[in-house]
Amino acid sequence: MVSKDIFKSVVQVIGNTPMVELSRITANLEGTIYAKLEYLNPGFSKKDRIGLEIINEAEKDGLLTPGQTVVELTSGNTGTGLAIVCGVKGYKFVAVMSKGNSLERARMMKALGAEVVLVDQAPGSPIGQVSGEDLQKVEEVAQQITKERNAFRADQFNHIGNVHAHEFRTGEEMWEQADGNIDVFLDFAGSGGTFAGCAKALKKHNENIRCYLVEPDSASFYTSKAISNPNHKIQGGGYQMNLPLLDKKLITETILITDEEATQTARELAKKEGIFAGFSSGANIAAALKLLQTTEKGAKIVLTINDSGLKYLSTDLF
Repeated sequence: MVSKDIFKSVVQVIGNTPMVELSRITANLEGTIYAKLEYLNPGFSKKDRIGLEIINEAEKDGLLTPGQTVVELTSGNTGTGLAIVCGVKGYKFVAVMSKGNSLERARMMKALGAEVVLVDQAPGSPIGQVSGEDLQKVEEVAQQITKERNAFRADQFNHIGNVHAHEFRTGEEMWEQADGNIDVFLDFAGSGGTFAGCAKALKKHNENIRCYLVEPDSASFYTSKAISNPNHKIQGGGYQMNLPLLDKKLITETILITDEEATQTARELAKKEGIFAGFSSGANIAAALKLLQTTEKGAKIVLTINDSGLKYLSTDLF
C-alpha cells in the first residue's frame, strides 16, 4: 500500500527502513538473516539517523543555537547525514574527512551544501585504507576548526545521541519487524553507536539475545589478536581504538572478518540478493554467515545494511 503522507521535509523520512530476509545467500544453511536496509535513508546510510538525533538533542539542550556552525569528523556517512539535516534546518556544516576515504562521499557532502575539509593521511597510508593514525589527524583538524569558529561539535564518537538514535528507533524497529523472533544481533565496529543502541533496545525485550561485534581481522581492538595491518579496506570503522559509547558488557563475542571476506560477501550480496552495499555491510553479512555455519546454527540473526555501494565506485569493491 502506498503511503498517503506528504512530509514537510526529507528529515521526516529518515528511519523506518524496511527489513528483508536474505534467503538466497543463506541457501543450504540452517538459520535466517534479517537485513535492515539502512541504505534506503535519504543520505544512503544508517548515519542519517544519528545526524538527526544529535542535532535535535543539541537544540533541545541549548548546545546548538540558530546561526551557529556544526563541525564533525567523518568518514563520509555521518557527514552526509549531518549535511542533510543542517541544510534543512539552516545550519552551516563543515565536514572534516581523511583523504583516504572514497571520493564519492566528499562530493556528495559538497552537493548537499557542506564545506568539506580533506586531511592528508599519515605517511605510508594507502588511499582507501584509513587507519587510527589517519583518524587522529582528522580529529586534530576538527578540534581546531571547532575552536576557531565557535562551532558545535557533533562528536559522533562521544555524543549519546548516537546511541539514542538506535536504542529508541532502529532497535525497536528491528524488534517489531521481526515480531520478536530474534536470537542474534551483530554490527561492525564503527563509532559503536549502532551496536550499543540496538543491543540495548533488543535486550530490553529479551536479555538472552546474543550480540556480536564485528571487527577487521587485521586490526582488532576488542580481541587479544595483534594488529597486523591497521590500513584495512573496511571504511568507516576498525580504527583500533576504544569506543566510549560501546559498553563491553553488551558484547557476547567479537567476530573477525578479513578484507577479502567483506569484499567477496558484498559482491555476492549484490548478485544474489540485489542489495548494493559497501564494505562494512559485506563484513556484517560475512560474520552472520560464519555464525550460521558454526556456533549459531538455526539462529535468527538481525543486522543492518549500513550504506550504499554507490559510495565505493572509486574503490576496488566492485
